[in-house]
Amino acid sequence: MARPLTVAAAQSGPIQKADSRQEVISRLCTMLEDAADAGVDLLVFTELALTTFFPRYYAENRADMDIWFEKEMPNAATSPLFRLARERGVGFYLGYAELTPEGHHFNTAILVDKAGNIVGKYRKVHLPGHDEFDTERAFQHLEKRYFQPGDLGFPVWNTMGGNMGMCICNDRRWPETFRVMGLQGVELVMLGYNTPSVNSQRPEEGPKIRTFHNRLVLQAGAYQNSTFVIGTAKAGDEDGHPLFGESCIVDPNGEILGVAKTEEDELVIAEIDLDDCVFGKKTIFDFARHRRIEHYGRITAQTGEEPPAG
Repeated sequence: MARPLTVAAAQSGPIQKADSRQEVISRLCTMLEDAADAGVDLLVFTELALTTFFPRYYAENRADMDIWFEKEMPNAATSPLFRLARERGVGFYLGYAELTPEGHHFNTAILVDKAGNIVGKYRKVHLPGHDEFDTERAFQHLEKRYFQPGDLGFPVWNTMGGNMGMCICNDRRWPETFRVMGLQGVELVMLGYNTPSVNSQRPEEGPKIRTFHNRLVLQAGAYQNSTFVIGTAKAGDEDGHPLFGESCIVDPNGEILGVAKTEEDELVIAEIDLDDCVFGKKTIFDFARHRRIEHYGRITAQTGEEPPAG
């Protein structure tokens, strides 16, 4: 048996603060057209794919930042993307800032099937950064100020021929993200990220170690849960703030099938077989046979570090 799927990471180059939604959507539509021409079934856009990475900017009044949020999806600006995806028969993952009718703010991703229907929604759980202006940082990272932690957990959806999961950016650094989806039989994890090329609290930590960490967690998450992983960047210089690229597709053995070569709009395409997940799930990572949950209670009973006394 085989379950072939042609997938792509749709890396975005920089989005400047002055760029309109319409300009950005036009770029995404161009990538979707190119992906469709290449036979892609499922396209993964990035985190906050419609705007610049606005958490780098400080606003005393949080409501002033609502201009970066979408109140509904699809909406007037994004409807061309949904229409084109439906016409060309391409599913996609899209990250954006969500403002709910109840006034809640989330860093959100949706999964859209080949018919243009939203079949899944995820809200970022692991928010990095801080919630007040920090004079000690080289630049701000105010996700905790503008977003609430996600409230949907880490669901998995059976769609487009396999078990699909989503997460966003910093979620990739936490093994629990992948394991919770792994326990639901996930076969493809999609995630977008906007990651600065330099650590704002440690300027000497530059692109080399940052990109190493990126590949490390994507490859580990894929291997330890026998799943494909697609990580898609927003990259390049946004108003003087560099973000690294390295969008990539990883197979269930943890091997990289393709990686972006630029920091611009770029497609990374791979032909995969979701049945390649089966071997790992039935052998070394057969959770039902090998997991020992009686020893894992500390993971959910405790949040912070508690070293032994002495």
